[in-house]
Parts: sequence; C-alpha cells; structure tokens
Amino acid sequence: MARKVAVLVRDRQSEAFRISAGITVLDDVIDIFVLDRKVAADEDTQRNYGLCKELGLNMFTNNKENDGLQYLDTEALADKLLEYDIIDPY
Repeated sequence: MARKVAVLVRDRQSEAFRISAGITVLDDVIDIFVLDRKVAADEDTQRNYGLCKELGLNMFTNNKENDGLQYLDTEALADKLLEYDIIDPY
C-alpha cells in the first residue's frame, strides 16, 4: 500500500530535492512543499529541483515568488499536510 509523503523544503533545499527524487523508487506518493523561501539559484539545488520536476512530483509553496509551483496560502498548506502519512522536514 502506497504511503503519502510530504517533504518540507526550507534550509537544506538541495538535499531536500535530492531525497525527494530518490525516495520515488519506493512507489509512494511524494509531494514537495517549499516553505517561506524562494527556490535557491545555486547549481546543486537547481539540478535536484529540475529532476523533481522531470519526475512529475507535485510541488507546492506559500511563497508567490516560486514560479511553476502551486501556490497555497499558509493556512491551506497546513490543512493539506493533514493528508500525509509521513512528513519529512529539511
């Protein structure tokens, strides 16, 4: 039975995106939540972020500056997190 996993992205963005892509092999549902910050422009973060996009992972944010991610205000984001079996913060 597939579990729903939410990965919360804040400080360690490159690692969070890398882990998100890596755990897709477990056949669970993986969704990414970029919280309070813009996705970093450094090479490692952009490479791992791009891989997550290529894999078609759902990505949400509460920061309107993150183009290409589904915007949810903080309250809606908190409500959505109640749907998940596992929440993995970075």
